[in-house]
Amino acid sequence: MIILGIETSCDETGIAIYDDERGLLANQLYSQISLHADYGGVVPELASRDHIRKTIPLIQAALKEANLTSSDINAVAYTAGPGLIGALLVGASIGRSLAYAWGVPAIAVHHMEGHLLAPMLEDNPPEFPFIALLVSGGHSQLIKVTEIGQYELLGESIDDAAGEAFDKTAKLLGLDYPGGAKLSKLAQLGNSQRFTFPRPMTDRPGLDFSFSGLKTFAANTVHQHSPLDEQTRADIARAFEDAIVDTLVIKSKRALEQTGYKRLVIAGGVSANLTLRQKLAELMQKRQGQVYYPRLAFCTDNGAMIAYAGMVRFKHQHIATDLSITVKPRWSLSELSTEPNSTL
Repeated sequence: MIILGIETSCDETGIAIYDDERGLLANQLYSQISLHADYGGVVPELASRDHIRKTIPLIQAALKEANLTSSDINAVAYTAGPGLIGALLVGASIGRSLAYAWGVPAIAVHHMEGHLLAPMLEDNPPEFPFIALLVSGGHSQLIKVTEIGQYELLGESIDDAAGEAFDKTAKLLGLDYPGGAKLSKLAQLGNSQRFTFPRPMTDRPGLDFSFSGLKTFAANTVHQHSPLDEQTRADIARAFEDAIVDTLVIKSKRALEQTGYKRLVIAGGVSANLTLRQKLAELMQKRQGQVYYPRLAFCTDNGAMIAYAGMVRFKHQHIATDLSITVKPRWSLSELSTEPNSTL
């Protein structure tokens, strides 16, 4: 079974081809970072237009990479949400049109389910059940996963997601967009003893997150010590990253204690953070459990996770049965159906 995956939820065009017997056959990715850098963030209209320009050429490149033709494709999976509505519509329109033209099923994939299942692409995939920590620019969620399609949201961010807070704080420190990874690199040079930032919402029960106040705390610290020298910038970056990481670890530990699970999956853009990976590995070692995460290339948005999630949904008969094109800019994982023949 060979699945073509199309990812166009935000500012990266990802195309991949996955075979359930041979694994990943092709993976093409185009990032729009340089396009949006001058604006300090993603401009939705520009993102949509760039997806229009890049999606078809990347599909052609993926087919060439896999040494396949359109007649070899058994189904087309595309990201149907959540994400930017214009960007989603590009991928959905192309995906549904190709599926119709090629005479194969079309599969609407939930973007966060793609992230959640990304570690399944590795040589040592996690077994069910597990706790999933999904952390990206748009989401910070803890999810109880018992089986494919059986997801219980345990906690989420009530304001800024972790990745969003990283980027906004990086901007305060004068780092170019996207600044999250640059902030983490700068934090390695910082003194962890100089500043202490709060660990928001860890002094109360529950598994929800809140990072907006932490960003404000960072802004106040920057203001108090301006103009910033290089060491102060690094020290603030270190304090901020430590606060984010500690908060994610504390909440993950609570979720594991609440469920009794021994497996933790971390996915999404922030899962590439090496400090977070190290702290979670230490946590799971103490709990005699195991942590799983995708390779760095599959932490950010990519077509491979959509192709894999599409393959899983195809096997469960979650296919589109009409010609309507529907996307969901807002779409909770808990709304996903496990019933066969169900889609958006």
